[in-house]
Amino acid sequence: MARQAALDPAAISVEATVSFGRDPEDGGYLLRVGLVAKWPGIDPAVAALLLEKAYPLCPYAKMAWQGTPTNITVAS
Repeated sequence: MARQAALDPAAISVEATVSFGRDPEDGGYLLRVGLVAKWPGIDPAVAALLLEKAYPLCPYAKMAWQGTPTNITVAS
């Protein structure tokens, strides 16, 4: 999205925090993920708009809202 807006994405960094806890709805386990994007020299409003547009394309975001295909096997 940055390149489509003629901006250089090289300076973008993302800090992720992951917490593990209980789901208050069903008592099961869940993960919560927080992402903080830093893009020095870019107007935060412009960065926020581009990040919003990029969100549906992000494989990590897709993993979070679509689930991740998982195979469970038992080794003998």
